[in-house]
Amino acid sequence: MAQIEKLIIIGSGPAGLTSAIYSARAMLKPLMIEGEQPGGQLMITSDVENYPGFAEGVTGPELMEIMRKQAERFGTRFITKNVTKVDFSKRPFKVWIGKDEYLAEAVIVSTGASAKWLGLEQEQKFSGRGVSACATCDGAFFKNVDVAVVGGGDTAMEEALFMTRFATKVYVVHRRDTFRASKIMVDRVKAHPKIQIIWDSEVVDIKGEQAVNTITLNNLKTNKKTDIAVEGLFIAIGHSPNTSIFKGQLELHETSYLKVKPGTSYTSVEGVFAAGDVHDHVYRQAVTAAGSGCMAAIDAERWLAHHE
Repeated sequence: MAQIEKLIIIGSGPAGLTSAIYSARAMLKPLMIEGEQPGGQLMITSDVENYPGFAEGVTGPELMEIMRKQAERFGTRFITKNVTKVDFSKRPFKVWIGKDEYLAEAVIVSTGASAKWLGLEQEQKFSGRGVSACATCDGAFFKNVDVAVVGGGDTAMEEALFMTRFATKVYVVHRRDTFRASKIMVDRVKAHPKIQIIWDSEVVDIKGEQAVNTITLNNLKTNKKTDIAVEGLFIAIGHSPNTSIFKGQLELHETSYLKVKPGTSYTSVEGVFAAGDVHDHVYRQAVTAAGSGCMAAIDAERWLAHHE
């Protein structure tokens, strides 16, 4: 029979690594299955200026490397592979990597969420060099320039309004001729003097040398293409939580985010906890993910102590 771990952590962004730091210091000897692309969304973030403790800022990969070393220092063990299946129907919980089975008394799920992209090849080319999926994270880098926000929901409206604090002009590009966002958010966007709405259009190309300087729009009604000079392009068409392997195992919202008991990290299964963007569809910041990782580790530690 395989060794039974006290705690397995699935996922290795700020939430997972913070839970590893706390649980390792609590002598739980966590095993982190960090995935084949560890570090979460911060690995594609160039400069992070809003994470406390770094007066001059830090790059996303540097921040993740520091957190990983800190977790490792206290005894966290790492497997750099993807979890392929879980069974949370009874304890010990079962976690598979291919045919390899791992057992755990408790599990923290911190698999995060992935931004939805337009599907253009240039999105990845210019990621961190003008293309972003988070205005709150990167907006301050676009002072006194023109930018564009793609989307028609509340997230897009929020991103556009947020960017008016920094940008000279904000274009909102939407595929339809009406927004699906709430009326109050739409009214604010329409009334803002810095915002120009471009209806019935989609981004079909992103151009630039070292960074974005132009986007090409296609009008879906006229099929006419137009170039617009912008230095920032914010994709605000939603996020997808990485929860596919937990369907049927844990209770999910209609939007596929994990459900947790309010004010805690407890999921629908006793002994399984959630941390970070896998359940947080509101804030989605590195610091809030880290905070919820702390919560999950403390909840898991106390739960294990009680059940021992």
